[in-house]
Amino acid sequence: MGKRKKLAAEAIKAAKKTQYFAKLKDVPSSPRKMRYVVDLIRGMEVNRALGTLKFSSKAASADVAKVLRSAIANWEQKNERKADDGELFVSRVFVDEGATLKRMRPAPQGRGYRIRKRSNHITLFVDTKKE
Repeated sequence: MGKRKKLAAEAIKAAKKTQYFAKLKDVPSSPRKMRYVVDLIRGMEVNRALGTLKFSSKAASADVAKVLRSAIANWEQKNERKADDGELFVSRVFVDEGATLKRMRPAPQGRGYRIRKRSNHITLFVDTKKE
């Protein structure tokens, strides 16, 4: 590894120590469906976001709640204390497209219809309120 590349990698590693996030990869639902749920909680305070996800009728809300609880736990682990009410909020959250499984379904007259089983990756960042 070259000097410049090593310095850049160390800078990225140092920046990640001050960020609190969680990832969930290869969730078996389409990214479009997951983005509907993620858009509900973007920028919200974490306790309010967990309540919103709990009472959401979307199936994807359970996966997003799992990631949010993990991000909160990561924040508490790095800061060695419990999060106070109203202290943390969802700073950034995004959904990327994962691997697509391609399947064939039998169709009339000897044809085959293609079925795409999509998956996604969720990345959720939490941060403290800055006064």
